[in-house]
Amino acid sequence: MSTPLPLIAVTMGDGAGIGPEVVVAALLDDAVLARCRPVVIGDAQRLREAARILGLDCEIAAVDHPRDAGFTPGRVNVVDLGLLPADLPWGTLSPVAGDAAYAYIERAAELAVAGEVHAICTAPLNKEALHAAGHIYPGHTELLAHLTGTEEVSMMLSTEKVKVIHVTTHIGLIDAVNRIEPGLVERTVRRGHDAMVRAGTPKPVIGVCGINPHAGENGLFGYGEEDEKIVPALEKLRAEGVDARGPLPADTAFFLASRGDYDLIVAMYHDQGHGPVKVLGIEAGVNLTVGLPVIRTSVDHGTAFDIAGTGTAEAGSMVEALRQAAEMATAPLAPAA
Repeated sequence: MSTPLPLIAVTMGDGAGIGPEVVVAALLDDAVLARCRPVVIGDAQRLREAARILGLDCEIAAVDHPRDAGFTPGRVNVVDLGLLPADLPWGTLSPVAGDAAYAYIERAAELAVAGEVHAICTAPLNKEALHAAGHIYPGHTELLAHLTGTEEVSMMLSTEKVKVIHVTTHIGLIDAVNRIEPGLVERTVRRGHDAMVRAGTPKPVIGVCGINPHAGENGLFGYGEEDEKIVPALEKLRAEGVDARGPLPADTAFFLASRGDYDLIVAMYHDQGHGPVKVLGIEAGVNLTVGLPVIRTSVDHGTAFDIAGTGTAEAGSMVEALRQAAEMATAPLAPAA
């Protein structure tokens, strides 16, 4: 008997954004259905409206639990939490949508921690809507860490050309520099190294960015932050056989990674990593949370309120996020109670 395809909980994201549209489009993609069994955690009526906007003839089928879903061409399964009003406007900040988006993630995390789905794949949140609803988290990464009881995780972005893991993410630049220290750098590189090994790269070559322009250029720029905060971690890692190189000037590091010299880049702060990745492949970029007890992938774009409800959003990043979630999902599910 063949092994069932991975069962993946797909959170709908902020219902006022492009999440419902990219979710419906991706879940009707033949390539997705050949790799996994995706079930939306969200709102059935909103998905039906998204399908209408996209001109898609499909069935939006409500199920009580992902294990109850049936998979046939033209069917999108959804655990319908029914939290959105029918007249919710597209492209408008809404605390109601923010609260619903939190509930979708909460349910998906419960399912994943219990072993009832193989992985979570998330459509975008709107952070302002999330905060307006009283859920004060910088984003998915920190929220999922809280929901799974995980003390420290890392954000990794993945495109065809480059992969990058971040030492710090959703904090101000001054705070980021202050937070960087050898222990955090070491743990981040280890998480990235281990993730690459699990994904099939047995001996990843890792390029580690500096903090200052030209990685400080031997003390010409900055106040020795590279020597103080990064070099001790790299020396320890290299002594243990991890191929971690640097500190590197960030502009050079991403160029070299894009031509294949590095398997993974370690960025010190949010924009150092996000900017180059989005230039190199946002359409099919994927966001992974590394260090959780569950598998989580996500699109690498936001809610795009400016085009929500117009039927013009691209689903490529969601398709790729589902592909990578399915690729990583190997553990068996917990038996039904």
